[in-house]
Order: sequence, then structure tokens, then C-alpha cells
Amino acid sequence: MHIKLPLKPNDLDTQESSFNFIKKFFSVDENIIKPEQEFFTAPFEKERVDDFYSQNKETFFNSAVRSRIVYYILCRAKYAVKDHVDKFGINKLLDSGIYKAAYPLHDCRFNQKSEEKGYVNERYLLYREWAHPRSFYKLQPLDLVRKYYGEKVGIYFAWLGFYTKMLTLAAVVGLGCFFFGLFTRDSSTWRIEVCDPNIGGNIIMCPQCDKLCNYWRLNITCESSKKLCIFDNFGTLVFAVFMAIWVTLFLEFWKRRQAELEYEWDTIEFLEQEEPVRAEYEAKCTMVVKNRITQTEEHVPYTTCGKCVRLTLCSTAVLFWILLIIASVVAIIVYRLSVFFAFSSSLPRNVKEFEPIKDYLTPQMATSVTASIISVIIIIILNMLYVKVAIMITDFELPRTQSEYENSLTLKMFLFQFVNYYSSCFYIAFFKGKVVGYPGDPVYWLGKYRNEECDPGGCLLELTTQLTVIMGGKAIWNNIQEVLFPWVKNLIGRCCTASGSEKVIPRWEQDYGLQPTGKLCLFYEYLEMVIQFGFITLFVASFPLAPLLALINNLFEIRVDAWKLTTQFRRMVAEKAQDIGAWQPILQGVAILAVVTNAMIIAFTSDMIPRLVYYWSFSVPPYGNHNSHTMEGYIESSLAVFNISDFKLESEPNNLPSWFEQMNITTCRYRDFRNPPGHIHQYEHSIYYWHVLTAKLAFIIVVEHVVYLVKFLLSYFIPDVSAEVREQVKREKYLTQKCLHEAHLKMIQGTRKVKGTSSCLRNKTE
Repeated sequence: MHIKLPLKPNDLDTQESSFNFIKKFFSVDENIIKPEQEFFTAPFEKERVDDFYSQNKETFFNSAVRSRIVYYILCRAKYAVKDHVDKFGINKLLDSGIYKAAYPLHDCRFNQKSEEKGYVNERYLLYREWAHPRSFYKLQPLDLVRKYYGEKVGIYFAWLGFYTKMLTLAAVVGLGCFFFGLFTRDSSTWRIEVCDPNIGGNIIMCPQCDKLCNYWRLNITCESSKKLCIFDNFGTLVFAVFMAIWVTLFLEFWKRRQAELEYEWDTIEFLEQEEPVRAEYEAKCTMVVKNRITQTEEHVPYTTCGKCVRLTLCSTAVLFWILLIIASVVAIIVYRLSVFFAFSSSLPRNVKEFEPIKDYLTPQMATSVTASIISVIIIIILNMLYVKVAIMITDFELPRTQSEYENSLTLKMFLFQFVNYYSSCFYIAFFKGKVVGYPGDPVYWLGKYRNEECDPGGCLLELTTQLTVIMGGKAIWNNIQEVLFPWVKNLIGRCCTASGSEKVIPRWEQDYGLQPTGKLCLFYEYLEMVIQFGFITLFVASFPLAPLLALINNLFEIRVDAWKLTTQFRRMVAEKAQDIGAWQPILQGVAILAVVTNAMIIAFTSDMIPRLVYYWSFSVPPYGNHNSHTMEGYIESSLAVFNISDFKLESEPNNLPSWFEQMNITTCRYRDFRNPPGHIHQYEHSIYYWHVLTAKLAFIIVVEHVVYLVKFLLSYFIPDVSAEVREQVKREKYLTQKCLHEAHLKMIQGTRKVKGTSSCLRNKTE
């Protein structure tokens, strides 16, 4: 099993961190949980037991290692021979229903110490110093978590804690960006123009749908423009660049932290090929092939051709279900169009000439909120469905080992969840309002529904609303699943099987009443956090408060997961893990994609680039001062003019508002950069449009190259393994080789002594 055990105490000097005095305030009391002593380790061999460092025979193997050893033996214990084939393994007995469950026991009740004297109750300590709500501010006792649950659980909580710690910096900067937008919104010139009854109140906007929609005044969007100013400002640009660098720092520093844990927890030389074969795979090994490496016969479940057929069928199934998710997104879009028409047709028609409609919900906002809520509900339903689908597809694929199984399932589930959670956000950010034509020649969706247009301030506010609702709804639902469901199930189980005091019920029976952890317990935890990571990186340019919400959620998540494992679930079999597995390249892929999405959000979803182009190229300096620019007149320049006489019969509104009929209005405005009526190329894109488009493309190219260069330099200059860990690894290898050499010399010397003694005895006999 290649279990590495203490050989000699670590004799290298460790560098004290300058932040240790702060760390002491958040660390667990050393009198309660004693810190683990650092050792150099080597793979255990029974013949060399005297070479290993041992103070107590009973604690030579900790509880997690004992659990692994027992499970290893049970997985290989033969129980029958059928048709000259050995049948073995506890997993096969569980799958066939011969045994109902098999699990390692907790060492005591979680909220009460064991009465056995001199015994350290690790479960009780974990509950008190890790899972209890009053310990939310304390650092996690990772060594004790690893000692009790194994390296695989320990590495998850180490990653989650490190991710949460790094989120603190992102949350502080995001909160600063939010307050910058909040304090500067009242001084925004374009927002003042929208709300001004003499400017925005005099701008008559064209209907945004056929027949049912009417003309409306620009100043009815005053409130949404104020909210938009909070998120659509220059601080957002700075924050998006910062987050791209933050992601790189997070991934690079995590690699260093992971390397430290690999050394401390003895998983550096953990090899996946040493992992045992899955029972499901072994049960279907009916074909005999020749291994090209060992030149021996071995049993496999299928040939190379059969494997290709399985992979093809699995890939086709994954593609089909992804297309099904996209179909649900299309259904949401159709809903959005229908609801938008309904809200637009219900706007009041008797508003006075210069009165802004502040008390009415705009059609865009009403549609956005209701569609976001429905999206969350559909996402949750599809999520529950696709978990089962992904498991079925992976089971059919039949991976050889548990690591291969989890990696394959990870890729499928992430693809499903990526499309499920992010598709609506991608639609709002990059498709909505981009191809709508103009009032005289609108573009239709599915040949029936007129494409949605963005609010005059852009679709950024709607994207922010979508992110807020989805992130909030997802967090609430996950906490209900993780806290309420297990607690209710255990409560019902205790009520149904109550037969006396817990003190007289055996430990194994108390644990049987808890919830089973399952093989994919940690998989769902990782998936939840990686989806959250995507929200705070892919779309952070539209919602600077996303890292703060993620930080608050994760502070609860750590304690909720700890409470759940410690109190509501059976103790899982300790497993070894070197790193976070397939999630590492997924995080790196999301980090690379985030640079592109945020640059495109700023360029195409927000109005930042058009405002900059107007400020530097088209604005007229006041009072002849050619050294200064102003944003005055931007709203007027950003809205194109349309002659209402050019409406097609099927698009012309059929129920005009009262104020419109009393005024002699011949033109209306719409959001685009097009030539006015009467121009030689009327209704075609103006020179301003091409200036803005060029600036947007230039911005994306420059920002991407600069950020990717910075990311590359950071990755290059931050080594994955610290110098201190390298020294410790070299020192450990040296000691191991020295110990083996000395043991070999002792064996040779002992052999010579035995031979010498034998010759003497022979001479005496003669």
C-alpha cells in the first residue's frame, strides 16, 4: 500500500512567517488540539520496523490509515469460487445485497467525550473546534481532519479554506469598486441627462415591439440608469483587470500550498496506477487479452473496438443532453419576449407631457426579474436530472479505477453545469440587443418574435440582476440540501428506530442510523464551488459584489460541510489523494476564459467604450476650451433618429398614448448608431458606429494581450514548489537511502556472523 510512516523528526530549520502573531488569534488552542510533529517519512516495511520512529505501538498507525488498511483487506478477501473464478471483495457483497452497509466507525458521540480514559476523542474535537458555529472564525485543524478522514477529505477542505482566504482580497476590492460607483453616480453626466425632464423627458423613444408596444419617454428609465451607474463605470474596468490577475495568483499560490500538503501528508509519490481496480469493472472482465508490457494474459471487459464504440455512444449522449439544456434556454428567451410585450402594452398612456414615470416598473426590469427566477427553478430541476444522467453515462463507459471514474464524471458534469448555469448569462451578455435591426426593419426570433432590445443604458444591469438571482438562489438551495435534508432524514430515522438510550446502543448501530456518504460525496462539493468560481470570474465585470457574496457563502460552507460530515453522515473510508484531481485544469480553463468574457462584457455589454469614444473624439469642449472635454450631449448622440412615417404596417403601434396624440411628433429615437432619415445612406450605420466598433475590438485585443502577458509572467516567476519544501524532500530522500544502506549492511554483517558461528560448531563436532 506504500504507506509512509515516520522515520526521524524533521531537523531542518523552518522560517517563521511574519504574520504568525496575527495567525495565533485565529488558530485552535494548542492545548486542545496539539500540533502534529513534523517527521521525515519512508514507505513502511515490517522487516525494518525498528528503523521507524515509534513512541506508542497503539498510535503507530493513525485511525485513517487503519481504516484504509482494513478496507484494502476487505476489498481483496475471497469469499467464494464459482466456475473456477474467485469471487472476492466487500464491494461485490454490498452490490449484491448480501451486506447492507460497510463503514468505519466514529470514535465517539460528536457532542460528548468518550468515557474511556487516556483516549483522544477526535470526532468530539472536530465538532467542537471545527464544525461548531462558534468556531467560524478559527483556522481549520487540517492535520486532525486528515488524520480522522484521510487525505482526500483533507485536501478538499484545505483547498476550500485557501480559496475562501483569497476571496477576502477580491471581496475588499470589489466592495471598494461598488462604493466608488455608488458615490459617483450622482455626478454622472449621462445619467443626469436621462433623468432631466427637459432632455430625457423630451426624447421620444420608438416602440420596442410590434403593435402592442407604444412610444415612451426616455426619462422613465431614470431609476434603472441610477442603478446602472453603480456598476457601469471606470472602476469596473480596473476591477475586471484586477480579478484576471487575482485568478492567476490564486491558482499559482494554491499550487505552492498543494505542494506543501503533498510533502506534509506524504502523497508526493502517490501513483494512480497503484490504485485498485473498481469492482464494477472487474465484474465485467470476461475477455482475455495479452498485455503488451508484461506479456501475460489479463481479463478485460471489452476490446479496443468495443471501447471506441462505448466512447462514441457516451459522447453522443452528452451532446444530446447539452442540446436539451440549450433548448430550455431558448424556451426562456421566448418567455422573455412574450412577457416583455405584455409589460410594454400595460404601461400607462395618460402620463403628462413632462412627467417621468418613476413609480412604474419598466418592461426590461420586470422581464429580467421574472425570467431570472424561472431560470433558477429550471436550473435546479435540470441539475437534479443531469446528475443521474451523467452517472448513467459514466457507468456505461466503465472506467477502470475510481480516479478515472471520477475524472470522467467530473468532465461530463462540468459541461452540463456550465451550459445549465451560464447559458442565460451568456445570452444576456453577448446576444441580447446585438442583432435587432432598426424600427423600420426589425429582426425576428424564430420568424415570429421580434428580438429583444437592451435598455438605453445597455444590458449590463440585466446581467447583474441575473447573476444576483442565480447566485443567491443556488446558495439557498444548496444549503437546504446540505443542512435540512440530512438532518430531517436522521431525525425521522431516530424516531422510527428509537429503542433506548444511545449509551446502550452499539457504536456501529448508532452510525448505521446516519446518512451514507457515498463515493461521490466530495465530487458534489467540488462541483458546487467550481460553479461559484465561474460566476465570480467569468462575469465579474458586471457585478463587483460577486466575490463578497461568494466569501460570505464560503464562510458558512466550510462550517456546514464540517458539521454535516461530523454529525450527520457515517464516517467515510479514508482515501489518499495527491491533489484536487481533474478540477485543477478546469479551474485553469475557467481562468483563461474569464479574461475573454470580461473584456467582451466591458466592450459589448456596457457602454463604457462608446462613452470613451465620444469623450475623446466627438464631444465639444465648453466655452472654446479645446484642452478639456465633456460628456454633455452623449445621450443625444447615442440614440439614432427614425421617421415614424417609415414604419411598416405590421410594426406600427395601434394604440397611441394620449400625450403623443396631442403633440406633433414626426420622429422617434432608438438605441443605435445609424444615419438619420434624409441622409444619402439613411438608416445605415454611421461613421460613429465604425469608430466605436474599432475601439471595442482594439480594447479587447490590448486588454487580453496585456492581461495574458501579466498572467504568464506571474506563472513564470512564482514557482510551483517553494525552496523550503524542495530542501525537505531532498533531505527525506537522503535519510531514506542512508537508512536502507545501513539496514543492508546490518543484514550482511548478521549473515556473516551466522556463517561464522556455524563453522565453529562444525569444527567442535568434528
